[in-house]
Amino acid sequence: MRADQNGNMAKPVTQFACTECGTIHKKWTGRCDGCGAWNTIQEEVPLSAGPSKQSLGTAKGRRVALTDLATQEAPPPRTLSGIAEFDRVLGGGLVPASATLVGGDPGIGKSTLLLQAAASFARAGRSTVYISGEEATAQVRMRAQRLGLADSAVRLAAETNLRDILTTLEAERPDLCIVDSVQTMWVDTVDSAPGSVAQVRACAHELTRFAKRFGTAVILVGHVTKEGQIAGPRVVEHMVDTVLYFEGERGHQFRILRAVKNRFGPADEIGVFEMTGAGLSEVANPSALFLGDRERPAPGSVVFAGIEGTRPLLVEIQALVAPSQLAQPRRAVVGWDGARLSMILAVLEARSGITFAGLDVYLNVAGGIRVQEPAADLAVACALLSAREDQGIPPDTVVFGELSLSGALRPVSQAENRLKEAAKLGFTAAMAPEGCKTGDGVISLRTLPDVATLVGEVFGAG
Repeated sequence: MRADQNGNMAKPVTQFACTECGTIHKKWTGRCDGCGAWNTIQEEVPLSAGPSKQSLGTAKGRRVALTDLATQEAPPPRTLSGIAEFDRVLGGGLVPASATLVGGDPGIGKSTLLLQAAASFARAGRSTVYISGEEATAQVRMRAQRLGLADSAVRLAAETNLRDILTTLEAERPDLCIVDSVQTMWVDTVDSAPGSVAQVRACAHELTRFAKRFGTAVILVGHVTKEGQIAGPRVVEHMVDTVLYFEGERGHQFRILRAVKNRFGPADEIGVFEMTGAGLSEVANPSALFLGDRERPAPGSVVFAGIEGTRPLLVEIQALVAPSQLAQPRRAVVGWDGARLSMILAVLEARSGITFAGLDVYLNVAGGIRVQEPAADLAVACALLSAREDQGIPPDTVVFGELSLSGALRPVSQAENRLKEAAKLGFTAAMAPEGCKTGDGVISLRTLPDVATLVGEVFGAG
């Protein structure tokens, strides 16, 4: 706080910030003027009273060394955790002095995954510290005993005061520090409650700064909002080097660890785990587990050959079309974008004359995985046509391709890798857009009416 002309300390200026976009407001409002979100405005006290009215002055600073783009530098060293799926998502292992943010729904298994990773790093000879702000050390020990990790040399602490935590870490200098979670930490220089915008921003900044200064790899656990985004200001995601999301449906045993930002490796990489009684186990061949019984054709069931990061992945897309008793037919989607389903239905009606008016449409991606790439358009269209016409797609066929609003099919990337993964699992045929680099057994399609004809006549007759 600053002093006024009479020497009295001025009161801290109270302001309000949006948790979604960070826009500053002078007073509380129900709706953010910056992004339009509702009920996202929270009170905070700024870290400082603002910039000085004076410029930097005439004093010169240190000259910064400049290099060119051709300068050769050694890649950063990496430490393998021994959990192959976790190392894959990190880009090939954990980088020293890096900051990683892991988010996910409550109870999805974030603490379990990171405790297993901490034990694996400790067994590899790396000094590891686990700081819990949500559970007591006795609870963490009970989980470790249940997972069979009690013999690992992970050092525990239950603390939320960031000043004490940083003092301890500076004395210990561990190779890896896991903080669970950043929303429970608080800095005594910020006059607001733990979990507020100012506290989360200050804690993430201090922990990231510690990682860069002392070479410790720091992993932060972050809470998520009801929309599935990491709670707090988005500036936290810009501070850290890697942002991971731990996804999965509670009714399914599969869990997906997805990288949405990675300065040391490819983004959109995924690791697949299975939740068991002994914790999370790796799934080496997720395509085989995401596929159901393919011995006989089932109407509405199509196998999509997708790409997640650098990994080809086969998943089953299921569609169900039934007569509706409602004035507005139901459109239910699980594992895919609902707006894109509406687009596919509109293109089917406008370009092929196939209407779904008066019909309820249900779409599901089996296994609890979420598909995001546009290459699934053709597989969804085939599943809808198969369900509507009650004609099954041959079980040895995979489908992929992007659908444009004109009804034309657009080729997609890495078609060869998709077909190799399909052949590895015994698929002998494929439906793909014309223009993809394909081989034998591939049916090349140009427009959506070609797809409708193929599903209704060729496959139906077979």
